[in-house]
Amino acid sequence: MADKATDQRIVAAADDLFYRQGYEHTSFRDIAEAVGISRGNFYHHYKSKDDILRAVIERRLDNTRLLLRQWEQQASSPLDRIICFVKILTTNWAKIRLYGCPVGTLTTELSKLDHPAKKQASEVLTLFRQWLKAQFIALEKAPEKADELAMHVLAFSQGVATLASAYRDKAFVQREIDGMCKWLTQLAAQQE
Repeated sequence: MADKATDQRIVAAADDLFYRQGYEHTSFRDIAEAVGISRGNFYHHYKSKDDILRAVIERRLDNTRLLLRQWEQQASSPLDRIICFVKILTTNWAKIRLYGCPVGTLTTELSKLDHPAKKQASEVLTLFRQWLKAQFIALEKAPEKADELAMHVLAFSQGVATLASAYRDKAFVQREIDGMCKWLTQLAAQQE
């Protein structure tokens, strides 16, 4: 049981460090120090940084699935659920303004490194894409365009997260979110 708890602490610390410092700039030593274990004990749990990266991505996938289930339980309509996704930019404002989107930044970094895990990392974006597509289909708004609409909302969130980190302008972010929510509400009302 202690090993599993230590594994979880290692993955949580690595996840945080990969987000704040980047995968490439985070060492075994950084992670071991964050967890408070020796490097020797650390290697008992993970043999390579790539092993930790895979565990971090799995953790992010699990957390994303949990978040999507929460939105489905909290929001009564597909429109409200999509708006939950859009508003994550303000929910996570403090971190996004400092480090960008955790999903987008890791995916971008791994792509630049041409890292073998880049495809696995992009699965988190794919989860959001598929979920958004399902919400647009549930809205019964041009099901043939549901994926296109999902990609539009996903691109919006990634773009605003990047600009939020670059400019740290919360008023800009709020205006963009308000504009996207207005567009979504108009879209939902168009074919009623």
